[in-house]
Amino acid sequence: MNRRVHHRFPLARLAVAAATLLALPGLRAQALADAPPPDGDSAASLPTVTVTAKGYASADAETPIATTVLTRDELARKQARHVGEALRGEPGLAVALDGAHGHNPVIRGLKKDSVALLVDGMRLNSAQPAGAIASFMSLGLAERVEVVKGPASVLYGTGALGGAINVRLPQARFEPGLKVNARLGFDSASRGPSGAGVLNVSRDDHALMLGASLARPRDYKEPQGRVARTGYDSAAFIGQYRYRLDRAQQLRLSVQQHRDDDVWYPGVTRPHPVPAVGSVTTHSPRQSRRLYEVGYSRQGTGARPLNLDARLYRQEMHRTIYGHANRLGRDIVTTDVAFATTGLDARADWLAHPQHLLSFGMNAWRMSAHPDSRMGRPPRFQPLVVSNPFKDGRLQATGLYVQDDMRLGALNVLAGLRHDHVRGSAAAMNNGQVTTGLNRRDSATSASLGAVYEVAPLLRPYANVSRAFRAADLRERYQSGPRNDGYYYAGSPQIRPETATQFELGLKGADERLSYQVSAWRTRISNYITGLQLTGPAAVAACGAPNARACRQTVNLGHATLTGLEAALRWQVRPGQWLQAGYSRVRGTNGDFNEPLFQMPADELTLGWEGRLTPAWTLDADLRLVKRQNRVATRFARGTEDPTAGFGTLDVGATWRYARQQTLRIAVKNLTDKRYHEHLAEGLPGMEVKAPGRSLNLSWEGKF
Repeated sequence: MNRRVHHRFPLARLAVAAATLLALPGLRAQALADAPPPDGDSAASLPTVTVTAKGYASADAETPIATTVLTRDELARKQARHVGEALRGEPGLAVALDGAHGHNPVIRGLKKDSVALLVDGMRLNSAQPAGAIASFMSLGLAERVEVVKGPASVLYGTGALGGAINVRLPQARFEPGLKVNARLGFDSASRGPSGAGVLNVSRDDHALMLGASLARPRDYKEPQGRVARTGYDSAAFIGQYRYRLDRAQQLRLSVQQHRDDDVWYPGVTRPHPVPAVGSVTTHSPRQSRRLYEVGYSRQGTGARPLNLDARLYRQEMHRTIYGHANRLGRDIVTTDVAFATTGLDARADWLAHPQHLLSFGMNAWRMSAHPDSRMGRPPRFQPLVVSNPFKDGRLQATGLYVQDDMRLGALNVLAGLRHDHVRGSAAAMNNGQVTTGLNRRDSATSASLGAVYEVAPLLRPYANVSRAFRAADLRERYQSGPRNDGYYYAGSPQIRPETATQFELGLKGADERLSYQVSAWRTRISNYITGLQLTGPAAVAACGAPNARACRQTVNLGHATLTGLEAALRWQVRPGQWLQAGYSRVRGTNGDFNEPLFQMPADELTLGWEGRLTPAWTLDADLRLVKRQNRVATRFARGTEDPTAGFGTLDVGATWRYARQQTLRIAVKNLTDKRYHEHLAEGLPGMEVKAPGRSLNLSWEGKF
């Protein structure tokens, strides 16, 4: 039974209501003849700019790194609720999911633990059990999503082994008067309304931005019926105040708050060894993220400007992770934990020479957690007794980096170097039974070297080699004890960091009508960190004889190798008519078991068309073709990964710009009502979470 939990979020609701009320007079006043711009293609032909790849704004065509950027218009067209869902189908990217809320983005076959997730450049720090840390933000408020594909530890430190994803939210702007952006949406698959609003007001040297979003999706429908436990409630609020000290300097104060209620993860439903329990499903009655930031920025002037930015932030991610016994109809495992992170970032870029743009900085953060976990014991599983996996766990990291962006005529060279210290500690683990051997210190050096050469605007070959690392998180180090999936997990406090080296060759090109990117890459990971099911003497040694039949442990495998090919193209075949295509191919090999790496994305091809029929009407269609995935791990997975059938989905939509800054959109997702699941969807064989079926999506967006 899906229990709904309704919560109060008065500040967020007030902001959304205010934005909507402000929009209504504009709806009445704007006449149809107010007109869209006569040519809507100019914005589409602007060069792609990314901040995340180099740490400052730079044209993608001049960056020897593979990137993906989704603008606000593209996010509105996709109408996705989560980052993983928005990135699905983009070249080199995929999504792993365990429910409607838990959409984790995957970069080049590397999943959540190997991807640095950022909001406005600040890390979303937390151990990652069920669900998606990437969902602890409202995509309805996002202005851009930027992805760096490949090792990115030089700028972002530990965890950026596979790349970095940065969600950029609205910033307070010094624009005279009151500005309001608002959006409303509804989809028929989940019968779920959603809305978001952002308000910006500025006067003299003061600027204030307030934003809020709400979403209420219910259990969504797939072709054979409703998928139970896929509804939830979500609300978010953001705010920022900026004070302009002078033309060059600013102070800022930012607040972000996100909360989800009644979130279930049906993909991690597992049978329980006790028949009276039946099966156990993980769910989160409440989870939230709260962030406070104080920042200072200085924009340099003159022939050799020095730009500075520094911030101090505090982030708290609170998670309730419960195990629900489906036959008993109650929870038999409860865990309440807050991951509190205090961080300091400081960075600068300096045009030291007309041919050298130097950037340098430091990042330091400390995350702490003390889970309150309780578990029922057989046969009645009542009362729940304390079973804390660890006590006073801490993880802290400090890193220094320098990067040189060299422009030598038609050649652009980017070189970076970083050194990090990471320390993990805990007072105890395994419910207080282990109190020694819990501290570990590691150091790592990351580096990158890339070059792109402009033969012509449409022909820019590039190459790069990069090295990154990932230290284990708190959960991998210290979570020792039974979990709600029926396994006993052995903590590994002395687990070594894994390192990755990637070689990449590619081509880029862009002009006003055509842009494309093709890349081939190879990544080798040493000391590969993964969770392994143990049997026999190894299970007895790690988990003890009573738990040896269902024992897992986080281990360092010798190495893993991933190779891939990806391509993206966008072409204006005639004024107002755009074709686009994308292709992804990833292969992974487990060097220890000499078999395919566990849970690799399937090959896929996407084809799209967007056409302006009249100055007010635009139509679009997107076809996604996913190949059968039969390259699965057998020895490592022990039968838990099965092949996935190929599938194709078609989405169509129409956008009506009935006023200069107001649009209505109607779209049909999964037009053919195809029944399928992603290969990276969690679930026992035959029980994977099915994707939504045909859905009618309606949305309105306006700026005033």
